[in-house]
Amino acid sequence: MPVTLNLDTWPRKEHFKFFSSFNEPFFGVVTTINCTKAYTAAKQKGIPFFLYYLHKTLTAVNSIEAFKYRIANGEVLIHDTINVSSTVMRNDTTFGFSFMPYHKNIETFVAGAQTEIERVRNTPGLFTRTFDEDNLIHFSALPWVNFTSLSHARNFTFPDSCPKVSVGKMMVDDAGNRTMPVSVHVHHGLMDGYHVGLFFEVLQKAMDDGI
Repeated sequence: MPVTLNLDTWPRKEHFKFFSSFNEPFFGVVTTINCTKAYTAAKQKGIPFFLYYLHKTLTAVNSIEAFKYRIANGEVLIHDTINVSSTVMRNDTTFGFSFMPYHKNIETFVAGAQTEIERVRNTPGLFTRTFDEDNLIHFSALPWVNFTSLSHARNFTFPDSCPKVSVGKMMVDDAGNRTMPVSVHVHHGLMDGYHVGLFFEVLQKAMDDGI
């Protein structure tokens, strides 16, 4: 169960109140991640690269408290574990929203994720299940585009504080180094550029070390 953050003792109380009043409180950052070691490790383990870097993304998210914050009825809740809702593409090029629970053990995570991917691929529609909790990130991949910026479709009337992470096309240079763009959009009432920078730092380490 989530716990409620004490706003009166939170140094960012004023920031939270200020940015939460915006029509668009989200800000986004795009950077490039080196995935050379991660790609090799995924192949050695026999894990699809998509699920390998998705697991590392969740590892980074779950290691930073600010990424576990969600807004509910004007309060900030701190969740224990953050899962993921990822888009899953079907053979007809439509996609559906999935739900994949996070596990520290990558093999356990991959097994559950592969089952969910197959379920969504064989279920028509966009919403193939209910989403009763918001202790998740929204994730998408654009493997066709080496993007340098990215925006998201947003319904401003719907209260939303879930981080949104997207990755782009993996590029390979003449030396065999592999990179891919990663976009992160977060609610400015819950975190700042420092926390996004920390996320990228932890993600790069997870991709390099296989943690």
